[in-house]
Amino acid sequence: MLKKEVIAHFGSQRAVARALGISDAAVSQWKPVIPEKDAYRLAEVTNGALKFEETAYRQAA
Repeated sequence: MLKKEVIAHFGSQRAVARALGISDAAVSQWKPVIPEKDAYRLAEVTNGALKFEETAYRQAA
């Protein structure tokens, strides 16, 4: 899940932080691909509007 897609969905970084119950600073520290645990939670919070794609977090062996 991409940070820019998440922010676009919620409208602001602050709204993303509120939805997850984390600080704005935590969201600002995300890389372009957000942490897996946060992606999973966002998929739940948005009832699937944002998709958690497990394969995006698996590295080739």
